[in-house]
Amino acid sequence: MSKFKKSSNTQQEIPTAALPDIIFMLLFFFMVTTVMRETDIMVKQQLPRATQLTKIERKSLVSYIYIGEPKNTSQYGDEPKIQTNDVFVDANEIVQFVSQEKDKLSEVERDQITMSMKVDVEVKMGIVSDVQQELREANARKVLYSSVKKAEI
Repeated sequence: MSKFKKSSNTQQEIPTAALPDIIFMLLFFFMVTTVMRETDIMVKQQLPRATQLTKIERKSLVSYIYIGEPKNTSQYGDEPKIQTNDVFVDANEIVQFVSQEKDKLSEVERDQITMSMKVDVEVKMGIVSDVQQELREANARKVLYSSVKKAEI
């Protein structure tokens, strides 16, 4: 006869009282540290320099159009391309892009939408004027041309 008994069915429960706190702390951590993904620019960008610049007041009303030579020339060629969001588009698809961007805004802000064109300095003016013409047809009258500040000498 032994003095110590072995209990064969001992189940220890895992305390789950702190589990919701841990989950909310992890959720809060990821919400704070996560950066929202911006558009991946797939065209080369060397913006022209300017001396008189104005800062954009409400960036939520700005949609960007990138024009330049593709970074991956083996796949897309070396001709200048138009990029909206994360896709290449033709000039005749700009009207559809503008209407999609207007649909994202509230009805009051739709007339205040601003199209910002970031055009590479090496791009010929023909593709830029095609985009300008399509923006006129889409009734997007506010157009910005992005540039970088010229260094004072």
